[in-house]
Amino acid sequence: MTAQLETTAQAIVAEGKGILAADESTGTIKKRFDSIGAESTEENRRDYREMLFRAHDAMSNYVSGVILYDETLRQNAKDGTPLSKVISDTGALPGIKVDTGAKDLAHCPGEKVTEGLDGLRERFAEYYDLGARFAKWRAVITIGENIPSRCCIQTNAHALARYAALAQEANIVPIVEPEVLMDGPHDIARCFEVNEAALNALYAELNAQNVLLEGTVLKPSMVLSGTACATQAGAEEVAEMTVKCFRRAVPCAVPGICFLSGGQSDEDATAHLSAMNAMFDTPWKLSFSYGRALQAAALKAWGGRSENEAAAQAAFSHRAKMNSLATSGKWSADLEQAA
Repeated sequence: MTAQLETTAQAIVAEGKGILAADESTGTIKKRFDSIGAESTEENRRDYREMLFRAHDAMSNYVSGVILYDETLRQNAKDGTPLSKVISDTGALPGIKVDTGAKDLAHCPGEKVTEGLDGLRERFAEYYDLGARFAKWRAVITIGENIPSRCCIQTNAHALARYAALAQEANIVPIVEPEVLMDGPHDIARCFEVNEAALNALYAELNAQNVLLEGTVLKPSMVLSGTACATQAGAEEVAEMTVKCFRRAVPCAVPGICFLSGGQSDEDATAHLSAMNAMFDTPWKLSFSYGRALQAAALKAWGGRSENEAAAQAAFSHRAKMNSLATSGKWSADLEQAA
C-alpha cells in the first residue's frame, strides 16, 4: 500500500503537469453556468465536463489528475463510458472531493470548520471502486480582525489529518488543502504569518496521526496581498514570500505542492507559479491545482452550446499549456499575447 501511495503521489506531481479542479458543487457550477446563460441541468453539467475531459491535447500533455464532484464520478459520457475512464484513458488520474463544506465554527465568530468525516471510511471504499485514486479536503482560514484564532487553525488541521489518514487507509492519496483566503485589507506579511501558522499546525497533526507524507500532496494558497490591500505585491515578491514561508513549514518528504488559484486572475496565477519555479530550487515540485483559473476562458467560449466545443477545448488547452510552462519557470506574458 505504501508503495502505491507514493507512486500515485509522484504521478500527480509529474513533470510539466498539474491538476484540473472540476469539483464544483452543484451550487457553484450553477453560478458559473448562470454567468454564460446556460441552465445547470445534470445533462449540461455532464456535457461541459466531458468536453473538458476529451480535450486530448490538454489532458494528455498537461493534466496529471482531475478532482471530481460526487455526481461527476458517477456519471457516464454520452457514449456510455464512465467519465472516470474518459479521464484515465488520457493518462490522468481521477480524484474526488470528499468534504461536505465549511460550516460556522462554534464560539468562533467569522470562522469556519470543514465537515464530512462521518461515514468517510465507507465512502472512500466506494470511491476507490468507482476509480478514484486521490482525494481532496478543503479547510478555510479567514484573515480578519483578531482572526484566525488558534482554535480555528487547530480544529481544521486536526480534521485534515483525520481525513488524510482515512484516505491512505483506503489506498487513496490525500490532497490536503489549508486555504488562507485572500479577501481583506491585510498585507503580504500578514498573509505569510497566517500561512506559516496553518502549515505548522497541519504538519504537526499529520505526523501525530501517522500520515505518510510521501503519499500526500499539499494544495495551499500562495502568499499574497489581501484583495483590498492598498499595496499589491508583484510576482517576484509573491514568489519570494511564498517559497520562504513553505521552506519554514513544509517537510522535504512531501513530493509536491499544487497551488490553488484562490480568486487570482488566470494570468496572475500562472505568473506567480512561473516566478517561483524560475527563481528558486525547492525540495518539492511546485505545480498547480486550478479550477476557475483553468476553466474560465473555456466556459466563456463554450457558452452552453455544443457547436462551441472545439473553441472551448482550445481555450482550455491554452491555459493548461501556459501553466505547464509555469511549472518550469518558462512562462512569459509574451506567450499570452502570441496566443
